[in-house]
Amino acid sequence: MPKRTDRTARRQEILDAAVRVFARKGFATSRIEDVAAAAGIAKGTVYLYFDSREALLAAAFEDYAARSAALLTDLGVGPPLERLARLVRGAAEMLAAHPDHARVLLDVWASAPIRTQSATSPLDMARVYSDVRQAVTGLLREAEAQGVLRPGVDERHAAVIVGAIEGCLLQWLVDPRLPLTELADTIADVCVAGVRA
Repeated sequence: MPKRTDRTARRQEILDAAVRVFARKGFATSRIEDVAAAAGIAKGTVYLYFDSREALLAAAFEDYAARSAALLTDLGVGPPLERLARLVRGAAEMLAAHPDHARVLLDVWASAPIRTQSATSPLDMARVYSDVRQAVTGLLREAEAQGVLRPGVDERHAAVIVGAIEGCLLQWLVDPRLPLTELADTIADVCVAGVRA
């Protein structure tokens, strides 16, 4: 059993190093040797866990997608608009805690046309965004059923709420002086106040 724990920890160390390298150098110019150096291991050790840069990228995206999914399933109980505010705050805090993941995704998106990013690609962000929009839409429908939602709010508002979070993330990546974690409450306030009856 200890070997499995060591192997799992080593795999995570390599993955964390890969995300740092991809974020710093860009995915296209990063090499397995760079990842190995950042992890403090031999190049061959990386290949024991990941057979290519693409496999590292896929694993990094899976890690990001898993965090996103966990956020959506761990909103707790309470009124739907309170859970919506928790979702918005949690998303901003998660993104702020893992900026290198966001940098890597932005780099890869910018270097490859969307039309080449198929549903089977490791970067199926369309699926992640769809999951988040569905979760927000579900909360909005619950709020509507309770009579606390203003008329005319629907799934389009879910897309705008997701866009508010992502827009602040993009601003923060471009200008780190912007306090993303401090903005989490403000984003939640604006998004919830905008739909509340």
